[in-house]
Amino acid sequence: MTNKQSGFTLIELIAVLVILGILAATAIPRFVDLSDAAQQAATDSIAGSLESASALNHAVDIAAEAGLTSETVVGVANCTDTENLLSDALPAEYTITAATIADKASVACTLSYMVDGSAVATATFQAIGAQ
Repeated sequence: MTNKQSGFTLIELIAVLVILGILAATAIPRFVDLSDAAQQAATDSIAGSLESASALNHAVDIAAEAGLTSETVVGVANCTDTENLLSDALPAEYTITAATIADKASVACTLSYMVDGSAVATATFQAIGAQ
């Protein structure tokens, strides 16, 4: 009668550990530095909200001028005025680059997330003037 033992040899276990180590060494850096991508996504999201709010404000402006609504139009004569369109104020880390906007004109505005005086993430959005 022969004794059969089943299991893995030491060389097989070492080979598996080496392969796992190589996979971990290539995958971990991708997950460790996701904060920049997350901050850019947050900045893009806020810029999208500002653009949508500007478009809605423009629609209310047109409706008010036509006498179809009595809603209050928020005056937007500069890119920095778009902040007033949001229900909550922008966090202090965000700045909007100033640019004059004529009534019913569309201008590209820039939103920046600032850390220690330098822009970490930026996004562009369209703002429409309303006066």
